[in-house]
Amino acid sequence: MAWQSLIDFLLPAGCVTCRRWIPGGETLQRAPILVCFRCRTRLRSGSWPRCRRCHAPRGTGREVGGGTGAEGCLECRTWLPALSAARYAYTLVSPASDLVHALKYEGWRELADFMGGRMAAAALAPEPEAHPSTAWSAFAAAAVIVAVPTTARRQRSRGYNQAALLADVVAARLGRRVAHRALARTTAGASQTTLSPQRRRENVRGAFAGGAEASRVRARAVILVDDVLTTGATALAAATALTVAGAGEVRLLTFGRALPGRDFSEEAA
Repeated sequence: MAWQSLIDFLLPAGCVTCRRWIPGGETLQRAPILVCFRCRTRLRSGSWPRCRRCHAPRGTGREVGGGTGAEGCLECRTWLPALSAARYAYTLVSPASDLVHALKYEGWRELADFMGGRMAAAALAPEPEAHPSTAWSAFAAAAVIVAVPTTARRQRSRGYNQAALLADVVAARLGRRVAHRALARTTAGASQTTLSPQRRRENVRGAFAGGAEASRVRARAVILVDDVLTTGATALAAATALTVAGAGEVRLLTFGRALPGRDFSEEAA
């Protein structure tokens, strides 16, 4: 339409990641496109085969022995039973890392719809050599969705909790409900960015507790939602708190996952 062409000329839309112009009038799932077609095609999932538990790609140098189960994966071998499994949409390299940064630090809350939709699709995607103990489709159909809570300071600074925005979208796509107050942040903790894996675990130990809606997760399957998975320290602390609150099995779902050799660091939620 002529008026749309005029708007495009005066206010050209740009891709959040590469900043290139996006032709006006285009929509994705009835919403304006924020990520151009080129950047969407550059998003990369982890290669197969993967660890059945944490979905880390095999062959990254982070496994021992020849098995394909979690027993040979150095990424999740030290995870506590409270966190039974993890899935992610994409590996944390550009443009996935750019999207996480834009949502988390640049105020692009509108990206949550796109990112959360990709996360929900990842949770339901079939996988080669699926194992009954790690199948996600039936688990997701009965799960309560819980977001990793951020600190009060970061909530005020950003104006929102990015994990909560993603959880809302994931829940809507899976036909589930979000228990926003099932988990509470009890300590602020320092930034995780420059900490070693051991220090990360110490930094978030005791950082979470059951919240006002903890009864909603009692004896229930829980999908814990966050934006990224790095070492798993934050997710493990949150899953432990949910388990103490009475939750059944807890699994983690994120948009991005940092793999060995990548320099993208996870800040505490």
